[in-house]
Amino acid sequence: MSKFNVEEINLICIYNTGTRTGLLSELTKMQTHLAQDEKELFNLTQSVVDKLSTMSDDEFDSITAELIADFEEQED
Repeated sequence: MSKFNVEEINLICIYNTGTRTGLLSELTKMQTHLAQDEKELFNLTQSVVDKLSTMSDDEFDSITAELIADFEEQED
């Protein structure tokens, strides 16, 4: 999970559609709605898009499975 920082993981959780390509699409769409003063969010989103673009679907699936496992552990 070290590939993503906490802020990036939060963004992934918010916009995750269940697939890497779906998440990439949602993040790219979201960026088009940002105002000029939202540079920090734009840069954060671009960082996630860049990292997702370099990984395979299998890598993405393992990361999201890890996120779900982490969340379920916190519920106990």
